[in-house]
Amino acid sequence: MNPTPLAGLELPGLDPAWSRVVTAPDADGVARTWHVLDNGVEPTEGTLLCVHGNPTWSYLWRRLFTAAPPGWRVLAPDHLGMGYSERLDEARTLAQRVEDLGALTAELGVTGPVVTVGHDWGGAISLGWALEHRDQLRGVVLGNTAVEQPPGDRGPVLIRMAHVPLLRENACVRTNTFVWGTSALSRPALPLDVRRALAAPYRTAERRRSVGDFVADIPFAELHPSRPTVEAIAKGVRTLDVPALLFWGPRDPVFGEKYLADLLDRLPHAQLHRYEGASHLVTEDAPQYAEAVARWVGEMVAGRDAAEPALEPIDGPEGEPTTGAARPEGATGRRLWSALEERTDDTAPAVVEVGGHTVSWQVLDRRVRELAAGLAAAGVRPGHRIGLLVEPSSDLTAAVYAAWRAGAVVVVADKGLGFAGMRRALRSASVDHVIGAPAGLAAARLMGLPGSRIAVRAIGDPQRRALGVSHSLDELAELGRRSPLPAPPAADRDCAVVFTSGATGPAKGVVYRHHQVRSQLELLASTYAITGEDRLVAAFAPFALLGPALGIGSAVPDIDVTVPGTLAAATLADAAVAVDATIVFASPAALRNVAATRQGLTGEQSAALGRIRLVMSAGAPVPAALLESLQSVLPSARFHTPYGMTEALPVTDVSLEEILTAGSGEGVCVGRPLPAVEVAVSPLDAAGTADGPLTAEPGRTGEIVVRAGHVKDRYDGLWATERASTEDPGWHRTGDVGHLDAEGRLWVEGRLPHVISTAQGAVTPVGVEQRVERLPLVQAAAAVGVGPAGAQVLAVVVVLTGTSSRGGLGERLGRGSGGRGRMRLADTALTDAVRAAADTEVTAVLTTDHLPVDVRHASKVDRQQVAAEAARFLAGSLHA
Repeated sequence: MNPTPLAGLELPGLDPAWSRVVTAPDADGVARTWHVLDNGVEPTEGTLLCVHGNPTWSYLWRRLFTAAPPGWRVLAPDHLGMGYSERLDEARTLAQRVEDLGALTAELGVTGPVVTVGHDWGGAISLGWALEHRDQLRGVVLGNTAVEQPPGDRGPVLIRMAHVPLLRENACVRTNTFVWGTSALSRPALPLDVRRALAAPYRTAERRRSVGDFVADIPFAELHPSRPTVEAIAKGVRTLDVPALLFWGPRDPVFGEKYLADLLDRLPHAQLHRYEGASHLVTEDAPQYAEAVARWVGEMVAGRDAAEPALEPIDGPEGEPTTGAARPEGATGRRLWSALEERTDDTAPAVVEVGGHTVSWQVLDRRVRELAAGLAAAGVRPGHRIGLLVEPSSDLTAAVYAAWRAGAVVVVADKGLGFAGMRRALRSASVDHVIGAPAGLAAARLMGLPGSRIAVRAIGDPQRRALGVSHSLDELAELGRRSPLPAPPAADRDCAVVFTSGATGPAKGVVYRHHQVRSQLELLASTYAITGEDRLVAAFAPFALLGPALGIGSAVPDIDVTVPGTLAAATLADAAVAVDATIVFASPAALRNVAATRQGLTGEQSAALGRIRLVMSAGAPVPAALLESLQSVLPSARFHTPYGMTEALPVTDVSLEEILTAGSGEGVCVGRPLPAVEVAVSPLDAAGTADGPLTAEPGRTGEIVVRAGHVKDRYDGLWATERASTEDPGWHRTGDVGHLDAEGRLWVEGRLPHVISTAQGAVTPVGVEQRVERLPLVQAAAAVGVGPAGAQVLAVVVVLTGTSSRGGLGERLGRGSGGRGRMRLADTALTDAVRAAADTEVTAVLTTDHLPVDVRHASKVDRQQVAAEAARFLAGSLHA
């Protein structure tokens, strides 16, 4: 072994003890000097063979050395001519580099099992090694790479530009433009010391020669010398039957969505995790990838997925199992469209468009059948994903049920996420088709969504060509009248990808299978005694889509459903009149505005609201005072607030009477678990981490975990997130924190990311906020942590009576998470009052004119944004 070349270099995160210089033959048998990072683990369970791309070096993999599973050797060589390996007089081809790597691993005594890990050009090289060492191969891991240009793709623009000889020489060799430009793709920018470390081996033109040679070796032309090797690797990848993991930065301008889709097509069994916001250097932008890879390797070896885990009951308060481990999976055998088939001769309204037209059960059933047959005849196959860019309407309802009947998967993302959020969501779902109105199809083009285009209504030929429309819904229905109805999908097939609100980070795609949605419907129907005699007004559009499956007529109020706080009492009443409603589902923000605008209802409107028997509100804590204020508007209604989330709804339920009986406590009382639903908590430690064994012991605060037959199947393209949420097999970790009381009721105390980790222990925010909000001058409050984890201080930010600048959306909260309130230090009297009310140590009290909230429900306070603004203010970067 020779001395390491890293002595004296500043390389954050890299242990110099990993550095080795070894002599090994290249593909031609010539002895070469290689620089290798090697953790030297002996004896080994296996080897992670990490292969970098261009223009990086083995430093790229430093985090895997720290995160590696016990007993796993980690090897990360620098390619010849790259990093701190020997410089070359001649360029090397892809085939030579694959053979070089094989000669090096032989010299280093690598015998398997091996998991290859590759990025950029290292992906192709590592796969070439894998194909030639199948006897040693245990798995493959790839991050932002490619093995072949997808059909119709001419290659990444940036790389094609760098491929031009004169530009290549200047950008890649004579200057460090290519080297530094690669690390400049990240947003936010990488730390300067990391960028310097990535560029450290390439300080002179002589040391950058192979950077340019690597670019020249990209086989854009058919007759390029490396073309046959690339094609052989691309073909061979399809034959790999070992486990595979892809970790991906979606903002990569080099390897975009087409390259990811191509890899998934070649490795259909691969697991995928998309790190939203990460760019080409996903290993730098998403450092948590290393823990995900280590976990995947550990689980792959342990074979966690070999069998469904047994579901052990959690003991409740008296040592008895909690609500039961039963997991109903649509036990009635009904399908999502069964009510349509049963009411095919019924002329009663099924879907009512307030201010528009009404569609009967008879017409809706016929439309769904025709569209399902038409979709199949037009090439929509079982499992294909259909992005829906359609406003709530009878067209949307028909399209959803037709897609389900044809075996397709609907992809639903709120337009309230904004253009960027919807683009991120829909692109992550890899849709195969898009159904939309002209505005939606134009947005799909701007988003760069793949797949065919289906227009909701007929449009003119010029617009049709411009939007790439292949069919309209009417044309599909006509086609369906001449085509057979496809076989119905099995109950265990995917049916929907529904996105979360994005209130605590990028919206996540949640995948449901048919039987899981059916179980949800059966639980809703039994819990709230819903029958075919009921009719629904849904001020939350996705809920309206469930009306036909529940067998009840439904209507959506004539408002922008992405702004629920605009629902006025008269608008709600008009929707109730239109459908003769008996049930209302609305967010707290919507109900708040209904209460505020109840004056001036006509006799007919009041009578319609008087016939409402059930009001449900979910999405955020619902104050009892709000529900009490609505009793005069909805005098016959029972008020219920089901607790749940996009991943599982409902979980618990509580009525207004039960809320009042429970009284005040630490958090919001959301009631008892529903039948066949189990709830437990994973207790918090002093730092606010939920790592305790699951328990239903009363009074233990922790992360709320749930298991039931209607819990989501998985997160879409988020392997690491899914694994974290199912840390306890069979259970879903909700990300909420709370506790069960002695009566078996669940109290929610906030979100896990919002727990304040002080030096004295963990503090949950909701109880503090509730106590502060009882002060006469305070309309709303947010309790947040400022400072480093484990040493945070508690700051309370309050909105005072009459100070909100957000007219028309309620006085307490501001719409959306993008707004910023003007923060000020509270005066002494208010500070003293808040500290006394909080009943815990409060370091700072600030005032603001509004608190930012989520877009979907306009009710969940974005405490992370509040915390960031409070920290900036207290640091002096925001001024009163």
